Amino acid sequence: MTNLFLTVTCPSTRGVVAAITAYLADHGCNITDSSQFDDPETGAFFMRISFKSEEGADLASLREGFAPTAEPFKMSYSFHDETERMKVVIMVSRFGHCLNDLLYRWRIGALPIDIVAVISNHMEYQKVVVNHDIPFHYINVTKANKAEAEAAQMRIVEETGAELIVLARYMQVLSDDMCRKMSGKIINIHHSFLPSFKGANPYKQAFERGVKLIGATSHYVTADLDEGPIIEQDTVRVTHAQSPSDYVSLGRDVESQVLARAIHAHIHRRVFLNGNRTIVFPASPGSYASERMG
Repeated sequence: MTNLFLTVTCPSTRGVVAAITAYLADHGCNITDSSQFDDPETGAFFMRISFKSEEGADLASLREGFAPTAEPFKMSYSFHDETERMKVVIMVSRFGHCLNDLLYRWRIGALPIDIVAVISNHMEYQKVVVNHDIPFHYINVTKANKAEAEAAQMRIVEETGAELIVLARYMQVLSDDMCRKMSGKIINIHHSFLPSFKGANPYKQAFERGVKLIGATSHYVTADLDEGPIIEQDTVRVTHAQSPSDYVSLGRDVESQVLARAIHAHIHRRVFLNGNRTIVFPASPGSYASERMG
């Protein structure tokens, strides 16, 4: 039996869940996992439902047949096969901890994606990327050539068919145009000191202020710098006995883990945009162990 899932967003109204479950039952599908959220503030309803097609119904027929059920409720919906692997482009600058972590998770199967390209404005990680048999693209970015550089980046995204861009500590600010074009399809990671400690060496600033918690935030990229809808966050405790270099090491670890969990949630379609916020449904039991792997 094929493992499939359905995601739904629509206005909140009575009978939505009954209509969805009745449709699946009528088409020989057995529900294995379900998450839903009704937002009273926005009046929006969100649902992700996993199921097995016990009678061999395929995605195309399920999609086509669902339209009459979806229309009265004004549903936006999408059917997916859980074995689908999303095509991803990773962008990186000179900090390689997140890139190396993602390559490791990808290699051992903990992060089921297809990394179709790595783009960088520096050459430091060309060898490690090529050694993984992944295309590496060096695109220099300056104030003078920013538009041309982004056009080259978007050509790679379009030619590879990538559905997601991951900024694995890519230190260039993306243009408003690129953010709009890839809305909901670019994930970034940064430390959680913003806006308190900006600029160079935020961990040293945190040390000097006696910070007791180091954190990381992963979010969708928007035209508002580092203010997009948050997907995942985490923290680690530090003490007065630790040095600025300890802060940096711990910060890199938490950044890597938070970014991986955000990507994992996105590729499994567990993240729903809800205005400036996100709805993030928990991982199903079968995928939880790989997602939490540190």
